[in-house]
Amino acid sequence: MTMLQGFQIALHALRLNPLRSILTMLGIVIGVASIVTVFAIGAGAQVRLQEQIRSIGTNVLMITPGAVVQGGVRLKEGTKLTMTESDVQAILEQIPEIQAAAGSIAGTAQVIHESKNWNTTINGTTTGHFMVRDWQLSSGRYFSGAEEAGAGKVVILGSTVARELFAPGDDPIGAQIRIMKVPLEVVGVLDHKGPSQDDVAFVPLTTAKLRFLGSASNINRDSVAYIIAKVAADGQMAGARTEIESLLRQRHRVLAGQEDDFKVQDPAAAMEAQQGAIRTVALLLVAIASVSLLVGGISIMNVMIVSVTERTREIGIRRALGGRMRDIRLQFLCEALVLCLLGGAIGVVGGVTLSMTVARMAGWITSIDSEAIALALVFSIVTGLIFGFYPAHKASKLSPIEALKTE
Repeated sequence: MTMLQGFQIALHALRLNPLRSILTMLGIVIGVASIVTVFAIGAGAQVRLQEQIRSIGTNVLMITPGAVVQGGVRLKEGTKLTMTESDVQAILEQIPEIQAAAGSIAGTAQVIHESKNWNTTINGTTTGHFMVRDWQLSSGRYFSGAEEAGAGKVVILGSTVARELFAPGDDPIGAQIRIMKVPLEVVGVLDHKGPSQDDVAFVPLTTAKLRFLGSASNINRDSVAYIIAKVAADGQMAGARTEIESLLRQRHRVLAGQEDDFKVQDPAAAMEAQQGAIRTVALLLVAIASVSLLVGGISIMNVMIVSVTERTREIGIRRALGGRMRDIRLQFLCEALVLCLLGGAIGVVGGVTLSMTVARMAGWITSIDSEAIALALVFSIVTGLIFGFYPAHKASKLSPIEALKTE
């Protein structure tokens, strides 16, 4: 018997008991669908994290306010702005590993252009911010030194804001928009960085303080909400971080044993660690989903043993007509493989459908990986071979004479 004939006989045998065949495949279907879905969601989460890492920029350190004690009460992190513009200048002047640095403050406001409006983040910063984040312009220019020093009424738009305020084909450069009733000239539009990054409008730091965000109780003429700094090379990240911490402790008069009133973080490193955690969880979920394949394999073995028992006389007739032991073994092994292949194919379709449904309903990113699909199908085939071998081997060992005596 050839392999093709074995599969033909197997399909005929499975069609005789369709309900039993479907129930037998159920474990394989669930297992494969679970593996495909978990891989798709995990891969989508990693894609989103990679986009966020790229959007931040390479070799970037972020300095944010830490917890402070005021009037004997310990305030939570970020309650008081402890970073200043002079801290930015000191970092640039005294730490040679730093290529660029910028302080920023941010808030939200309605941006208006003619009859269109959009609620977005307003970020007050300097041109150094774009250098740190490797953020290029799609059109226009950055802020000039005079505009940064003199609170110029200019704005640089993220691509999302530009799209919402201007019709396709319109050139935003030179147009007038209003933020909190203040007229501003659009001098630049930024390249796409990612959906969560592009919904922003940048104004000079002095403009933000004087016209938009300076009324907040925790903002004064020198305060910034956070500082970002770009390190020249990967190998200098740890050293630059230590030097920044030492410099700021000295500038903020933090005594030995006292908690820093700032935090220096490496966002990319934190996200990469999160990416590793996502991979670990995904592998754990795949291992759990593989239990379904194991259960499905056991179910296939049980059904195949029952099938061998039911078809003992058929086996005897095949042997009496010249069928060899390997032919009988191949016949039943092909039945197990067909069950697993059909279950695997249905499981792949179900997994892809489920992952797309989850993505649409929950707003997640999913990435259908062909390698994950191939891996799931290989698992199902291996399951069929392992759990189908014993019943097939048992059938091949039956004595023709004893088999023919079976009623």
